[in-house]
Parts: sequence; C-alpha cells; structure tokens
Amino acid sequence: MIINRENRNILDIREAAGSVHDFKLFKNTIGKMVDPSILIQADLGYLGIENHHANSQIPKKESKYHKLSRREKAYNKRLFRERVVIEHINAKIKTFKSMTYPYRNHCTRHLLRMSLICGIINFELRT
Repeated sequence: MIINRENRNILDIREAAGSVHDFKLFKNTIGKMVDPSILIQADLGYLGIENHHANSQIPKKESKYHKLSRREKAYNKRLFRERVVIEHINAKIKTFKSMTYPYRNHCTRHLLRMSLICGIINFELRT
C-alpha cells in the first residue's frame, strides 16, 4: 500500500494470489515503479529494502548480542511516530469486516473491493 503522507490518501494497493510475503510483492511490482527520490518507510518485514530502493528507512533491529544504543532507539521511536499514519489507515481498512476475516468470495473481486474500500476511506479523509 502506498500512502501520501501530507493528505493521508491511499495512492496504490497491490495484492498477490495466495500467500506471498509483502517484500516479495514489493520487489515484483511496486518497487519497480517507485521513483528513487521518494522516501519509503517500512517495517522490519522489508529487511533488505535498501538494496532495492536507496531512499528507504526501516527500524534498527536488536538482537541478543547487539543491544540498541540510545541513538538507535531514538531513530526507531521517530520512525514509528511517522509510520503510525500507515497503521491508522490499516485500522480503518479493518473496520470493514470483509477485510478483517478470511476472504471467501471470488478472488478476482478482492482487489476491486479493496479499491472501493480505499476510495471510501479517501473520501472520508477529504471531508
């Protein structure tokens, strides 16, 4: 999902048939279309995005042997505060119960329904 940060509009959505990881979907579709000057802020599911898009940010990862410094924690906190917009849009999508539960209708109509829901959300945000 691509969201404009200024007006919080949903610009584009993509989906794949079956169970496909988000980063793989990004590499195969959206990653080829996004201009390199656009900043992408992603979660840890997109680990390695720097190799495909230079202007991207993901949180620093803490491990058992590598604790995060104060600077890295501050970076993560700032990034999470900026990414909360995306999480709020995801929550608005899930208020439509057809997007919360497993989709049991024709797969070809799922993207259409998702596009309609995103259009409704964009309309609500505009007013």
